[in-house]
Amino acid sequence: MIDVLPIASPADLETAFAIRRTVFVEEQQVSAEEEYDEYESTSTHFLARTDDGTPCGTARWRRTSEGVKMERFAVLRECRGQGAGKALVRAVLNDIFNQQPEPIERIYLHAQVTAMPLYAGFGFVPVGAMFEEAGIQHYKMVLPGSAYVTQ
Repeated sequence: MIDVLPIASPADLETAFAIRRTVFVEEQQVSAEEEYDEYESTSTHFLARTDDGTPCGTARWRRTSEGVKMERFAVLRECRGQGAGKALVRAVLNDIFNQQPEPIERIYLHAQVTAMPLYAGFGFVPVGAMFEEAGIQHYKMVLPGSAYVTQ
């Protein structure tokens, strides 16, 4: 069982940053300058924990000029395959739909190619050509208006 909650304390935010550092900076060799950006303070961050309370993953979402962007999904290697990714996507989508006072024009993300099946399971579809971001191949994926799957 994976529990995902919005981050409400500086300590939990530091834990999320540590997970991102492990996954993106150390494992995937993304530069720290690229990983941490000016949107940290304006994004809604999430922390996933295993049933024993161990932090295992993180994600965030924010509003952009294109709509709502979901990003920075990271699950620690030792926790992959246990449902943390699905739990994070589900929690972030639920939060977006429950917290937005105005209509949502578009929900999108930049998916690493290896993570595309996870997002496709929630109804996201790829648009455009593959592109490189932080040295990793990605596709932009969007959630069509009524396609959200609650799996």
